[in-house]
Amino acid sequence: MAEQELGTTFRPKFDANGLVTAVAVDDATGDILMLAHMNAAALAATMETGEAHYYSRSRRSLWKKGETSGQIQTVRQMLVDCDQDAVVLRVSVGGDGGACHTGARSCFFRAVTPEGGLRRIDE
Repeated sequence: MAEQELGTTFRPKFDANGLVTAVAVDDATGDILMLAHMNAAALAATMETGEAHYYSRSRRSLWKKGETSGQIQTVRQMLVDCDQDAVVLRVSVGGDGGACHTGARSCFFRAVTPEGGLRRIDE
């Protein structure tokens, strides 16, 4: 456990589905862009190419972010949490700079109100 939590070897701890959580953050602003998942192949492709690859749970396949939209995420730094079951990708985004499939810059474009509703924060 000490090596996993304090050591210098990257050994991601995949969940029962073979995934780790991945959070993409704008390297320039620190804004949270999106949350996704990575399997071993996505993680390896990201590390090999320097561009973010994820695993689509709904399609059950590897996908390169921005391959069709132009919103390529170039990884500037990859951080791992203490027990290595989540990563943060500090990225710069190509294309229109968006990250969300809805067209929004960030997938986190709504805030939960005290009444339990949602309001847009990007307008």
